[in-house]
Amino acid sequence: MQVMVTLPITLTIAGAAALLNVWLGFRVSLLRRRHKVSIGDGGEAAIATRMRAHANFVEYTPFFLILLGLVEYARGTHTWLWAVAILYILARLAHPFGLDRGGTNMLRIVGISVTWLVLIALAAYALAIPYLDSGRTAPVTYAGVATSSSGGTKLS
Repeated sequence: MQVMVTLPITLTIAGAAALLNVWLGFRVSLLRRRHKVSIGDGGEAAIATRMRAHANFVEYTPFFLILLGLVEYARGTHTWLWAVAILYILARLAHPFGLDRGGTNMLRIVGISVTWLVLIALAAYALAIPYLDSGRTAPVTYAGVATSSSGGTKLS
């Protein structure tokens, strides 16, 4: 019998993140085309800024999606996890618009601050889950072999 695990929050947000990643890359391409720059930033500050916005997204999002998926798998689909995931996407949308404005501004500050807070919160929760559940979890099974509490193995 095959057990299917869907993880609807992680799948939805991973899809949104992929689209956001393409959009960020497209924004870089638009400026490269406008300034006739094929590779790199060509010394154009606006292109360099958009490249950093794209790279920044790529640097943070894999960790976020891994944590989101593992927490959802361990704890299930909950409204609060939807809220955290949507908050992350909104923060990642705010950040590039903040960078486009230049200097220090609220969009940039909120974008990165919320990103960090969400990652720290998910990381802390992920670190706590094994200890919150200690003594209450079922034995781990691998390919039909379960480890019993007496240390032996039995075939399932």
